[in-house]
Amino acid sequence: MRVVSGIRPSGGIHIGNYLGAIKQWIELQEKHECFFFVADLHAITTSFNPEILRKEILETVVSYLALGLNPEKAILFVQSQIPEPTELSWIFGCLTPLGELKRMTQFKEKAKEQKEVKAGLLNYPLLMAADILLYKADLVPVGKDQLQHVELTRNIAKIFNKKFGETFVIPKAILSKGEKIMSLQNPKKKMSKSGDERECIFLFEEPKKILEKIKKAVTDSGKEIKYDPKRKPGISNLIKIYSLFSGKEPKEIEKEFRRKNYYEFKLKLGELLIEKLSYFRKKKEEFSKREIFVKEILERGRKKAKEIAQKTVEKVRQKIGLNFLK
Repeated sequence: MRVVSGIRPSGGIHIGNYLGAIKQWIELQEKHECFFFVADLHAITTSFNPEILRKEILETVVSYLALGLNPEKAILFVQSQIPEPTELSWIFGCLTPLGELKRMTQFKEKAKEQKEVKAGLLNYPLLMAADILLYKADLVPVGKDQLQHVELTRNIAKIFNKKFGETFVIPKAILSKGEKIMSLQNPKKKMSKSGDERECIFLFEEPKKILEKIKKAVTDSGKEIKYDPKRKPGISNLIKIYSLFSGKEPKEIEKEFRRKNYYEFKLKLGELLIEKLSYFRKKKEEFSKREIFVKEILERGRKKAKEIAQKTVEKVRQKIGLNFLK
């Protein structure tokens, strides 16, 4: 089956991103035909700096290669290097009622954060639909916050197929099976890179900073190393991180640290993360020195994706009467 997923360019990937979604994408490439792209056009729907964006696009590609995305098994490219999605999103915009876009939860939430809401933010789901349908995706891995967008994509495909004849595959969303990691400073909210830098651990962070952040992570009253997310959210979050990186069950970890205190547990967790993340850091350093090689990977991916994109758009043009010169 074909999997399509977009990766918004980012200046830093933390352990929550990896365990929550990226790890699943790496696993998907072993079983399916995968199309992964850097969603740089989506990135400009909110405030951005051109120079920073340019760096973050390459940084994102390098990071995902370091984490195990294999260009021999998955097609990797940059969204803006293929013009067909923007053409298709315009066509979808001409078929989609305005009310459908305005009711999108993510639009409502992000609009509240903007002084002036741009049309691009409203049309974001149309471009997402074009990205998915253009490459004939069967499966779309998403988080719960993107389910509504995938449902809109399915509706657009059904409307088009009914009006103009069978053209698009109706995709299915697959929810990320990854684990939800909480903030190191506030274990009741999801780990995020926005705000206090102490809240998260970046995948390519220096060992010294990793240990420092773990030492300062919020815990709970008492000294018992016990997994109880409701009563002891702080230490439970750290136990979960330990479990996911060590492969040990929480009960096993409780037993191992039965006579230890929080400080001793934190030291061991810091050492574990430094050990496990060192491989990713090493791979990232290697790929960072091979910019030409990385761009060659993107060019190969662009050509493969472009071939499919052109065929899809040509078929769409034929269906709606825009190929009158042929």
